[in-house]
Amino acid sequence: MLLKKNRANRKDLEEVFKKSLFLRSSGFNFRYRLHHAPFSVSVEEKKNMFKLSFVVPKSICKSAVKRNSFRRKGYRILKKNIDNLNKPVVGAFVFNKDGLSKTTQELENDIKNILQKI
Repeated sequence: MLLKKNRANRKDLEEVFKKSLFLRSSGFNFRYRLHHAPFSVSVEEKKNMFKLSFVVPKSICKSAVKRNSFRRKGYRILKKNIDNLNKPVVGAFVFNKDGLSKTTQELENDIKNILQKI
């Protein structure tokens, strides 16, 4: 699981869904906006200025237990691959129906591809 400071909260997600850029993969839709860091922040600190979250809509999966397990799986994969993220960003990975039937390795490849495109 990511640290609390690196997970997007409800207020951040509302802003992301209002004004955001959009990337699509076969398992996710990734909505994000770039986080504007102050000029006094070093390059290394800017890399750590991210807030990401996973969303599994209720319309896709009715069971809360399954939705939470998909979110946890996403956070585990993201934690391993967070080094691929180079820009300060606030965003949300939104699962789609195809993402629920994918294996962990396929989800990991999707997340890696999205993080490299940012």
